[in-house]
Amino acid sequence: MDLAAFARLLAVGWTLIRADALIPREVDPLLPPGVRTLAAFLRLFSGRAARQGRPGERMARVLEGLGPVGIKLGQVLSTRADIFGKTFAQDLSHLKDKLPPFPTPIAKAEIERELGRPVESLFVKFSAPVAAASIAQAHEAWLADGRKVAVKVLRPGVEAKVAADGRALLLASRLMERFIPDARRLEPVAFSRTVIRALQLELDLRFEAAGASEMAEVMARDPYMRAPAVVWDGVGKRVLTLEWAEGVPLSDPATLDLPGLNRQELADNIIRAFLTQALDHGVFHADLHEGNLFVIPPAKLVAVDFGIVGRLGPMERRYLAEILYGFITRDYQRVARIHFDAGYVPAHHDQEAFAQALRAVGEPVLGRAASEVSMGRLLAQLFEITALFDMRLRPELVLLQKTMVTVEGVARRLEPDHDLWTAAEPVVRRWIARELGPVAQARDFAQEALRAVRALARLAEADAAGRVTVVETRDKSGGLVWFAFGAVASAAAAWLFWALA
Repeated sequence: MDLAAFARLLAVGWTLIRADALIPREVDPLLPPGVRTLAAFLRLFSGRAARQGRPGERMARVLEGLGPVGIKLGQVLSTRADIFGKTFAQDLSHLKDKLPPFPTPIAKAEIERELGRPVESLFVKFSAPVAAASIAQAHEAWLADGRKVAVKVLRPGVEAKVAADGRALLLASRLMERFIPDARRLEPVAFSRTVIRALQLELDLRFEAAGASEMAEVMARDPYMRAPAVVWDGVGKRVLTLEWAEGVPLSDPATLDLPGLNRQELADNIIRAFLTQALDHGVFHADLHEGNLFVIPPAKLVAVDFGIVGRLGPMERRYLAEILYGFITRDYQRVARIHFDAGYVPAHHDQEAFAQALRAVGEPVLGRAASEVSMGRLLAQLFEITALFDMRLRPELVLLQKTMVTVEGVARRLEPDHDLWTAAEPVVRRWIARELGPVAQARDFAQEALRAVRALARLAEADAAGRVTVVETRDKSGGLVWFAFGAVASAAAAWLFWALA
């Protein structure tokens, strides 16, 4: 066992207990008797000063002290006021971009060491930090050509902290798998490795620069969100320079009261931006909390911080689109079939029973205002259903699921009655029509036919190389080639018909 990681886990647990943040006293009325007794015992060890304030304030203090991994967890929790309560979410909100900064001279020294040149040769003006988060902080600066830029610098020593947190997280997940059998289907070790890998990539700002450049190209194809351009002369492993993001930070409470702001359209845009990125392009910004979003009235969004970029393969994109479309159209049989086809539900279960369970989840939610839906109860019901049907966590979908939770939370903060399904519908319907409609089917048929032609051509070349002359085989090959040619022509005609229609 990693003794350092075990000591870190004990320290985290002790810190939570001392702050009365592990099982807060405020939740006592909701607990079963056995857990209430355990909580009362643990509370004997809490410090009077440490447990001052609301549960969210105590949790924020603990998570901030835990470092990058704890802060990332707090950022996700702060987006879900509909689950944890508005006050709790607000108490955690400063973890997004208002952490204590490190001194500007240290940031300048990091830039000069990383880029190998004086700060003054890069920027005609360099300001104090304007935002500080768990991994890095940002500074305003100006280039010689007059452009205003944001310079992101990693916190000194953050790599060692992330490595230590990662080892502790991995140990915790292994202990969970060993001693909590019911947790094994959640794949805690695989989940932890996915999180750790994402954090490791986030510590190399050259990867973030590449992600920002790619995401800027992707976002430019749709109207929902934009990204600032990368200034490549100011990029290194621990330094990133981007053109200044226009707008007002969404993390500022005053932003919601900006004149001319269309909160409904803004909430729709963040949902549609995420889904368009994931479905149409297979790559998405995987850290879309309020601290990484800027707003320009009435409803323009600018995203920053591309340290975590998620990716989906063609099949995962198809499964996601069909599942969303099935819920939107209330086709629970379709949703169930996709879950079985994708392997999300083990094949020995009854597909009809799973469709019935999905109906029990979907019908109370669809078509109702968000304020009328208890997200806590809904999540509890979903957890019960996944347990009943032996559904396991899919590590390749961790970032997708985490981002979906975050963007829905942001949308509901903007518009408490926001309807996720209505916002998603035009993007999902467009994908379904393009990828599964008649034109797509004709296109796929044509591609299959072309592959057949190429395969036959290779066979003919092999036949010629081997100097084999069998008339019957040649005749058959010729017949197959003409058949494939006819299939291609038919597919092309069908495609043209549907395109003109």
